[in-house]
Amino acid sequence: MKRAMFGKAGLAALLAALTAACSPPTTPEAPAGVESAAAGWSRPPEIQGVQRAASSLIFTGVAEPGARVVLRSDSGAAYAAAADGRGRFEIRMTAPAGDLWLRPETQMGQDSAPSPGRLLIVAGGRGPIAILRTGGPTRRLDRAPALGAVDSDGRMRLASGRAAASTPLVVQAAGESIRVTPDAQGRWSLMLGSADGPDEIQVGASRFAWPGEAGSAAARVERAGQGWRVAWTGADGARQSTWLPDTV
Repeated sequence: MKRAMFGKAGLAALLAALTAACSPPTTPEAPAGVESAAAGWSRPPEIQGVQRAASSLIFTGVAEPGARVVLRSDSGAAYAAAADGRGRFEIRMTAPAGDLWLRPETQMGQDSAPSPGRLLIVAGGRGPIAILRTGGPTRRLDRAPALGAVDSDGRMRLASGRAAASTPLVVQAAGESIRVTPDAQGRWSLMLGSADGPDEIQVGASRFAWPGEAGSAAARVERAGQGWRVAWTGADGARQSTWLPDTV
């Protein structure tokens, strides 16, 4: 039996994600006059962008000021940097030869705060680079088309992408037409009707041929239609499928 990626805790996370998609993101703040580390509170890192320089990838974002930010792989390899006094950090790493999963986390003394999402680098950065998370939309870090990703669990689909900030656009799929307004950063996300197989998704004037989900396949990254399809397992053990359209 398939488990819904948007059920229970995932549904609460999804509602929060959709709410955030309609308003500018906020940055958590520690209580006034109290050091966050001393209060036992630490902010997970937020990776906001990536650049490619020769054979390297440079990730930038925000975290707890002065914290050590680590990108850790399942094999134990890690890439780290310290956040400055404003919480800004920059991590440089040699581009991997193939696909690579990384878990971002913040370290403050003996405490650590892992990110709820996982960073995926496809084909050494020649393919998509994205943050995938259970119960919320995938967030592309690379230059992506209007439709950045379609997340599914066999029962529901969540489409997301970037477009002109605060400018309404129409998304059509599964015989439905839905109007959505991107936030101030141009990000948008919405639920789509289910589809038994391949389906055309139109975002504004752009058309995308969704190839269907990965189903019960083992975890893998593969070419599927005009994009990459990722089979992975969420934090709650549920099987997930994410399609990342090619940059055009």
